[in-house]
Amino acid sequence: MQPSNFPTIFSITEDEIDLNDLLARITLTSTGAAAIFTGMVRGETSRRGSTQANAGDEHQTEYLEYEAYIPMAEEKMKQVADEIRAKWDAIEGIAIVQRIGKLYPKTPTVLIACTAAHRDTGVFEAARYGIDRLKEIVPIWKKEVSPGGEFWVEGEYMPKAGE
Repeated sequence: MQPSNFPTIFSITEDEIDLNDLLARITLTSTGAAAIFTGMVRGETSRRGSTQANAGDEHQTEYLEYEAYIPMAEEKMKQVADEIRAKWDAIEGIAIVQRIGKLYPKTPTVLIACTAAHRDTGVFEAARYGIDRLKEIVPIWKKEVSPGGEFWVEGEYMPKAGE
């Protein structure tokens, strides 16, 4: 099967993320490995051990509100999938799904899944690259609501010309 025929899913949704459905849609008869990353809403945030400037900051989160400019976000998700395929030619299926709306602690917010014939073909690295790159370039905004108030969580990415 040619890479252009491999399954690729990218979407922004208000619906619950259905891991079993997504995995079934990106699994081929040749698939022997799947690496899956799921980001979750934390109810308690502790930055101990973090390399971020506010290490030691601890707080409670009531919920997060995610927003996205969907056409642009999905185009950037496609770009992430294309980059994964360019770096790891053994990757068969790719799913990149981001939830938007009001999400409470212990709720999955994002899923990146990559499949391949074998686990030692870069499938773990591809999934890690996918989440890191999504956070860099996909226009998704997150507002955190806590007992102390609410604030928008800022990313560090600044687009360069042509991105």
